[in-house]
Amino acid sequence: MNRSVLVDDALRSAVGLDPGGIDREATGSAGLLASRFAVLELAAVAVGAVEDASDRLRIALGYEPLHTALDLERIGAAYQSDRLLRIDGAAVDAFAPLSGFFAAADGWVRTHANYPHHRRRLSAMLGIGDEATRAELASAIASRSALDLESEAAGVGALLVAVRSAAEWSSTPQASVGDGPLVRRHGGSAGSRIASWVRPTRRQPLRGLRVLDLTRVIAGPVSTRTLALLGADVLRVDPPQVPEIPWQHADSGQGKRTATLDASTPRGLATLQTLSEEADILVTGYRPHALEHLGLRGRDGLVTGSVDAWGTTGPWGDRRGFDSLVQAATGIALVEGADAAPGALPAQALDHSAGYLLAAAIVDDVARVVGGGEAGRSSVSLARVGAALQRLPRSEERPTPGLPGARCLVTHGAVTTARPALSAFDDHASPAAVLGSAEPQWPLRS
Repeated sequence: MNRSVLVDDALRSAVGLDPGGIDREATGSAGLLASRFAVLELAAVAVGAVEDASDRLRIALGYEPLHTALDLERIGAAYQSDRLLRIDGAAVDAFAPLSGFFAAADGWVRTHANYPHHRRRLSAMLGIGDEATRAELASAIASRSALDLESEAAGVGALLVAVRSAAEWSSTPQASVGDGPLVRRHGGSAGSRIASWVRPTRRQPLRGLRVLDLTRVIAGPVSTRTLALLGADVLRVDPPQVPEIPWQHADSGQGKRTATLDASTPRGLATLQTLSEEADILVTGYRPHALEHLGLRGRDGLVTGSVDAWGTTGPWGDRRGFDSLVQAATGIALVEGADAAPGALPAQALDHSAGYLLAAAIVDDVARVVGGGEAGRSSVSLARVGAALQRLPRSEERPTPGLPGARCLVTHGAVTTARPALSAFDDHASPAAVLGSAEPQWPLRS
């Protein structure tokens, strides 16, 4: 069984599924990631891709593969980690009051205002105060056209999309992002130092390698958390002007060091450039070309991975986006809805799947370099993952939902989180550190 195939036409066969999908009764997975869409199948492919890529790297390094079986319950827990997260025993609210579905004059829109700067842009665009309530936002949206609101939001950097059917999305120029393989590889360059610095063990084939993590929210952090699990030294760097939401980092920052750095200053940019030049792997999750516009220069031999919402070309190529917005714009939300209102997948499944698929591509790139090949650049788009999900067979009825059991959870101090999706690892190397608690520098290599 080869779970590593990353083209959407082969998703189901890639995990050895029959046309009916996963047998939930036989596998004990009834209720996991319950959806009309084949979310659990997609999750199994994405996590399985990491498992298989890791084994290919182990073989390239002279180790026996682990051949680890997929644990569907652990995968379901990892994908729904935000719902399972507890801080001091309390659950977190994954979406802020101004985030969600709202009725427009001619349909529905979905907003995303979890971050203060996004809330401010949305409020300013609609002429409501920064402390506006959900009811005030709903009133401001109700008399406007969904597409007009979407266009205006894109122009001011606010996050709002019109809720479309799949057919309506397919008529937009941006729908072509769904074509082709889930993970795209863009050329390569010689000069990688990976073979000189990797200090692998069988369980941790990336040990000794440095990963510069310039990602936020879910997809990118899931990818780099996975690389840390496989032994890499991951340093996440955030701008001090736009801090990450603390609970979100607690949910996806395990195993990493974290620093803050103002790259808008000459000194900060110089430090970031040094970090990049001394890294082996760079993972980015900002809008396409954002780092180039900042002035960060690439270098030959650096394995690079990136994640974006809408692709890097086309009229939406430079737009901000999140999993929830991609679901709404591409037709998923209408299928998942009920009573004439849109709905959502049982997890931020596009984010998580993109994260694991990108991690798998990066591990495969490392194996390629170890074998004498060139370092490559890989990219994955949430909209492309969403298109793959919509191509899979779906159920007319949504299965009865359920959450994974306590065996899938681990507690460190005040924080309870999901165990790793990779079943060979019972826990991450360390809980998420306090944001900005490390210096923006690499430790000396041995």
